[in-house]
Amino acid sequence: MDRDIRLKRLRFRAWHRGTKEADLMVGGFFDTCADSWSDAEIAWFEALMDEEDVDIMGWAIGTIPIPNNWHGPMMERMRLLDYIPIEK
Repeated sequence: MDRDIRLKRLRFRAWHRGTKEADLMVGGFFDTCADSWSDAEIAWFEALMDEEDVDIMGWAIGTIPIPNNWHGPMMERMRLLDYIPIEK
């Protein structure tokens, strides 16, 4: 599949998680980081989108342990939380 199509689909999935909090966290992460992702990083994020929002959010904020298969630089980047848009 074409890279641009994959990214468009992922952006939609990232911003339509089911709760506003998950949308802001996952969608904000996507918007901030996706332009620089390699094909392997895109595949990682595609797989992450199959996980439950509560788990993704828990891993990102450190309230639940990260399973071994999600450890690595992408999760470490997600855990920075500096990509979440704050409405004022």
